[in-house]
Amino acid sequence: MTEKTEAMTRERVTGRPRLLIPQTAGFVYCPGCHEPLVARAIAEALEEMGMGDETIGVFDIGCNSFLLGMLDIDSVLTPHGRPPDMATAIKHVYPDNIVFTVQGDGGLLAIGADPLLGVLTRAEKITIMMLNNAVYGTTGGQMAPTSLVGQKTTTTPEGRDAIKSGFPIHAAEMIATFKGTAYSARGAVNNPYNYERTREYIKVAFGKQMSKAGFSFIEILVACPPNWHLSPIDSLKWMEEKMIPEFPLGEFKNVDKIE
Repeated sequence: MTEKTEAMTRERVTGRPRLLIPQTAGFVYCPGCHEPLVARAIAEALEEMGMGDETIGVFDIGCNSFLLGMLDIDSVLTPHGRPPDMATAIKHVYPDNIVFTVQGDGGLLAIGADPLLGVLTRAEKITIMMLNNAVYGTTGGQMAPTSLVGQKTTTTPEGRDAIKSGFPIHAAEMIATFKGTAYSARGAVNNPYNYERTREYIKVAFGKQMSKAGFSFIEILVACPPNWHLSPIDSLKWMEEKMIPEFPLGEFKNVDKIE
């Protein structure tokens, strides 16, 4: 090794985030599931903000609950649909901490609709992340509030019928209409570009919370190959051709002050 190479400054440009716990005991997620990528995005965002030791995650029942064991932060697991209530209580006790929830589309928009409405009307200074895979992933792939019209599930084997079952809920757009919402966005992690954008959305949402601007929300589209009855590769195609056109990506509200 020459003097020149010895004097070079080494800079880490990639690798596992410090807040992401290695899964040495076995990986619990199905092949092609995008939810572990969400855990990485959260870990990277918190690490870049230097807030890992001042963050509390609140997790719901469902596939997302396994993320609790992937993040090296203080965490709580709640009854199904109740993370917004728990996060509200924690935030009131620790107002200077980042407090966020991770929930599925069913856990937030079905059984959790009441707690969601409460935090929206009160403009709680918390962040909610909703993982939208358009099905009930943990319980066998039943129709969810976000299932697409025509989508086949175990409870809609011929496809979701809008006349019988209504239309999918567009959470990011709906939540943006509430006055107490400071930030609402929808991202995805199906390719590097969308992953980077989603990580930035997470950082912005946490920043709104730290500045006490108002409630912040991020919807993240994630693949569920087993319940979509597709391979991991075909799930990426379905995400591009079906999910994203129905649920467009981007920011729907971004304000620094509630007026």
